[in-house]
Amino acid sequence: MPTDDTHFMRQALAEAAKAAERGEVPVGAVVVCKERIIARAHNLTETLNDVTAHAEMQAITAAANMLGGKYLKECTLYVTVEPCVMCAGAIAWAQTGRLVFGADDEKRGFRRYAAEALHPKTAVTAGVLADECARLMKDFFAARR
Repeated sequence: MPTDDTHFMRQALAEAAKAAERGEVPVGAVVVCKERIIARAHNLTETLNDVTAHAEMQAITAAANMLGGKYLKECTLYVTVEPCVMCAGAIAWAQTGRLVFGADDEKRGFRRYAAEALHPKTAVTAGVLADECARLMKDFFAARR
């Protein structure tokens, strides 16, 4: 795994921590283009009262606005947890060049329900800082019970 993957996943983890502070499920995402972060986001579903306000959706929108176009072919999306089917669809429609995620989501991850949902040219790297990403989620839900 390239060192940059670890660095950028730590940035996504920082976004996830912001989500947790707001009472949101702690998922964070960053979009990187040409070794530079062009978008940062975290879950906002509670804040916006919007089930589609996942970290990935927020990051894709911000990155597209930054680039001035809807395609993220030369970008990498880093997200702390495996995207759901909805987000995988958005990642595909944006033709994202690469997806890197941390923890698996065995209950709602796209690979369980729609393993072929991503664009055929999207490269996927799973498991980057997986333990840290999973721990953040487990701690969040344990504190809520």
